[in-house]
Parts: sequence; C-alpha cells; structure tokens
Amino acid sequence: MGARRVVCCGLTTIDVTQVVEHVPGPDEKVVARSLAVEVGGPAANAARTAAALGSPTTLVTALGAGGLADLARAELAAAGVTVLDLADDGDPPVSTVLVTRGTGERAVVSTNAVGRRVAAPPPDVLDGAGALLVDGHLLGAQVSLASSARAGGTAVILDGGSWKDGLEALLAHVDLAVLSADLVPPGVTSTAGTPDDDAVLAAVARLGPALVARSHGGGPVAVLHAGARTKLSVPAVEVVDTLGAGDVLHGATAAALAAGEPWLDALAAGVTVANRSVQHPGALGWAAAAARTSADRPAGSG
Repeated sequence: MGARRVVCCGLTTIDVTQVVEHVPGPDEKVVARSLAVEVGGPAANAARTAAALGSPTTLVTALGAGGLADLARAELAAAGVTVLDLADDGDPPVSTVLVTRGTGERAVVSTNAVGRRVAAPPPDVLDGAGALLVDGHLLGAQVSLASSARAGGTAVILDGGSWKDGLEALLAHVDLAVLSADLVPPGVTSTAGTPDDDAVLAAVARLGPALVARSHGGGPVAVLHAGARTKLSVPAVEVVDTLGAGDVLHGATAAALAAGEPWLDALAAGVTVANRSVQHPGALGWAAAAARTSADRPAGSG
C-alpha cells in the first residue's frame, strides 16, 4: 500500500534569490554571483519536498490570477504538486533572498500573505490525506482544515517559523509542532534573557501539540514528546545554502507521517533530508542532484 496524500496549507511566494559574497551594509552596493527566480514559501517548499520524496501532494494556498501566480502555478505543477487556489485575484508575495556564498546563510525580506483575502477550503481536500501541514499563514483556512483533520484522525504538523497573532487557535488542533529557534511564544523568558528549549517546548505543548520540536540549524533538535525530553542529532556537513532547509524538514516529516511512520521516526527522517538539503543550492537542489544521480546510474544496477 502506497503513502497517503500529503496536504500542505499556507504561504506561496516568488523568491528572487541572489548569491553574494556578503550582505551589503547601509548605502553599499554589491554584485551578485548568481540569480534565481522560483517558487518559495514554507508551505510551497514543503509540498515540493513531499512530492520529490514520492508522496501524492496537494497545496492549499493563495496564488491569484496575475502573471506571478501563473509562474508559481506552472512551477508547482512541474514539481508534481496539485494546487488548490483560495484566491481569485492578485499575485503571490515576492521574497527577496540574499545568500552569503561562504557560509550559506540567508537574509530574507517578504510581504508574506498579510491581509490577503481567501475563500474557505472545501472539506474534501483532506480525502485520502495521511498528513496535513500548516505554516501559520492563511490562519483562518488552516484552523478550519486542522480541526477537520484532527477530527478525522489525520496527523497535523505545524511549521512554526515565527510566532504569529492567533497561532494559539491553530495549535489547539496540531499534533506535531516543529519550530525554528526564532519562534518564541508570548510571555516566555529565561534568566539569561534568551528563551531556552525547555521553556519554549513546554509553553507550546500546553497549547495542544503532543510532540513539540525545536531546530537549531546544524545543532541538535530538541524534542518534547508526551512529556519526555530527548534530542535528535544533526551530523556535521559542508553547508552550501540554508535556504528552505526548515521547509524541507517539515515537508519530509509530513511525507514520512503520510507513509505511516511513528511521529518521532518521521521527524528523524525529516532531519535527515533537511541535512542533505543544505549541501546543495536552493531549497530543492538536493532533489535535483538525486534525480541526476538516478539518471546516471546504469540500468539494472540497483
């Protein structure tokens, strides 16, 4: 029996990515080493990741009817992602991304989907779904879908990149919350002034999820699962580009959940794919490299 469908609901952007030697300071101009214009956004990248891993995947998002929306729609279709568009006008937001060549670190400026009006998602979008991924954008649509998914026994995973107003309403319907180190719930502090993992994990778990994890780039992933704390190690690798690594983590975890993996095993699988992704340029460079390797392998070589 194959994997069940992955449904991702949330933000799609058009990313304009330039690789630079360093991020420019005030009044400074730099010459980029390369330029790429492609689909981005946490939900869209997660959907492309799940599809690249072989999961049937649907993206519920807001594209619209403009030229940039057509560009995004075509790229998502080429990636094997079925799109359910909740917007009937406008375009997806544009993100400007600067990737530092020597370290792979990135700086991002985006308008996100603030103020975007969208239609309510149809409940049948969850038919055959084994996992629902939400990212905190398009919050009203996500709360509706997450509530239906939870009621129907479909695992709900949150890509928690940052705290957003109203996120607690979504967390009440989330099973797994996988957070970046940037997400800090309101009121969480520590003696050093920087919230530590225990405080953040406990605060988010109180809002509903049974498993809460917090990633730290190349450092171990802190996990609180059913009251027990553990860590998932991240092997050291040569970092080329960190763009979209968190999205890959979430999409790969969702794909593993849809394939029937236990929650902690699914998260570990997501960590493995995300660790592979930072060794290649772009959010899906790892998938392109894998496809080239497969194409170059002699027939019958296994």
